[in-house]
Amino acid sequence: MNEAIEVSHLSGFLVSLWGDESLATHLLTSILVSLFHWSWSISSMPIPIFIGYDPRERAATNVLIDSLYQHSSMPLAITPLVTPQLEAQGLHWRERNPKQSTAFSFTRFLVPHLMDFQGWAIFMDCDMLCRGDIAELWAQRDQDKALMCVKHEHVPAETVKFMGEVQSAYPKKNWSSLMLMNCSRCKALTVDYVNTASGLDLHRFHWLAGDDQVGAIEGGGWNHLVDVQPLPEPSAGGDHGPRLLHWTLGGPWFREQRTMGGGLAAEWFSARDDAMKLWD
Repeated sequence: MNEAIEVSHLSGFLVSLWGDESLATHLLTSILVSLFHWSWSISSMPIPIFIGYDPRERAATNVLIDSLYQHSSMPLAITPLVTPQLEAQGLHWRERNPKQSTAFSFTRFLVPHLMDFQGWAIFMDCDMLCRGDIAELWAQRDQDKALMCVKHEHVPAETVKFMGEVQSAYPKKNWSSLMLMNCSRCKALTVDYVNTASGLDLHRFHWLAGDDQVGAIEGGGWNHLVDVQPLPEPSAGGDHGPRLLHWTLGGPWFREQRTMGGGLAAEWFSARDDAMKLWD
C-alpha cells in the first residue's frame, strides 16, 4: 500500500515536471523496469567469500570450499587468501609475528581492499566446515553496520594450540574468524594500515569509529567453536545443530588431532571423503 502511494506521488511529480502525462508514464515505467532489473541482478550475484589460507591446512581449505558449495542455494565466488600471491601484488609485506599462529592472521583485513571497498563480503578461517546454507548467513547483512560477527566470549584455558602455536588471549577473541564485511564502511583498512597496525588493533576492530559499528550474527550456530563450546542437542523441530563448525584449537587434518571434536572429527573425514570421491 505504501509503495503504491509513493509511486503515485512520483507519477504526479513527473507529470508536473514534464507537463505531459503520457511522457511521465513512459518515463516512470522505464525507471521501475530498470530498478527491477538492477535489484534482480544484485540479488542473483554470487556471494563473495574469502577464506584464510595456510599451507599447513590445505586439506581443511579444500573440504571447507566443497562443503560451502554443497549446501548453498546461491552461487558463490570463493577466493582463498594465499599470502605469496598477495605479496607478489604488493598487498602484504609485514614480518611474521611470533604470536601469529596462521598465515592469514592479518591478510583477512585486506578483504575490503580486494573488493574495491564496495558491497559486502564474507571472510572465514579455513579451519571450518559448513553444514548449512551460507545464503542464510548472507541474509543477515545490516546496512547500518560496518561488519557483523559472532560475538564470542572466549577466554582460552590453554596457552598452546595446534602444532605448538601460541594461544593468545585478548578481548573479542575469535570475532574476526567469521566476518560479514560492509566494505564501503571499512575504508580505514588501507593496505598500509593492514601492514603496519598492531594485531590487537586489527582484531579488536579499533579501526572502526566504535563498537556500535559491529553487528551480531544471530542464531544458527554460525561459528561454533569445537571443543570450546558444548555442542547443542538436535531439536525436535529438525534443527541439526551448528551451521558452521570451527576447529579453532586445531582440527583432524593435523596428525596429533585426528579425533578433535569426537563425532565432529568423524563428520569432517566423511566430508573429506565426499569432496575427494572418485566416480566409477
